[in-house]
Amino acid sequence: MPYCQVDDCRIFYEDIGIGEPILFLHSGYSRGIIAFSGQIQPFFQHYRLLLPDFRGHGRTVSENCNWDTAVIAEDMAGFLTKMGIQKAHLIGYSLGGGVALHLAASYPQMVRSIVTIGCGGTADPAGSQDYEPEALLQRNETGFIEKIKALHGEASGGDWKQHMYQSLRDWRMYPALAAEDWSKLDMPIFCIAGEEDSYASADRLREMQKKCPQIKIWIVPGYGHRPHMPTDNVKEVNERILNFLGEVEMSKL
Repeated sequence: MPYCQVDDCRIFYEDIGIGEPILFLHSGYSRGIIAFSGQIQPFFQHYRLLLPDFRGHGRTVSENCNWDTAVIAEDMAGFLTKMGIQKAHLIGYSLGGGVALHLAASYPQMVRSIVTIGCGGTADPAGSQDYEPEALLQRNETGFIEKIKALHGEASGGDWKQHMYQSLRDWRMYPALAAEDWSKLDMPIFCIAGEEDSYASADRLREMQKKCPQIKIWIVPGYGHRPHMPTDNVKEVNERILNFLGEVEMSKL
């Protein structure tokens, strides 16, 4: 199995295809290959796809299991460096969108373009209280709890409650970019959100666009937080992202 050692973190990753590299940054409660299962077949024909599991997630293991968006962004910068990749496209879903923004603000020279899906660019704690371990236990959400154990047991050392506490802290705090951070995001950016996604509403994406005028926005009619999934509007989402990436590549010529 492929692993990449970055400081104390042994990052598990998938490396599929050849061409310009795309770093796929997954959502919370997920893994790289699960969050982007609908993109692998269409994209690997033209690009090199890198799908890591974040610190505290999936099959990645680390001495320090504490994580948040900013920590993961540092891990991902180290991952690209260790993989010998000087510059990559970033595609981030939900939590991964925040990671992409932080990574690009801290290391703009490493980022060719950004695509965010379901990321509103601001912290929104609404609904997070329902995912407190105590609330899950009180509601007898055994299915969700077992899923978290199965997905992240190796990364979290089997402590599903601690994983949830960290996830909730991150949910309530990030992405938290200062004005100077936004000013560094001068690369092409494409922000996608489902029409019914309250966390990445059209208003929030327009606020992001005010900070970065080059941002292109697409609100996917009739869909929610994960329009890129195979069960949602995957075909059109893929076509739009591939067109965007093609435009970025053409702009280099």
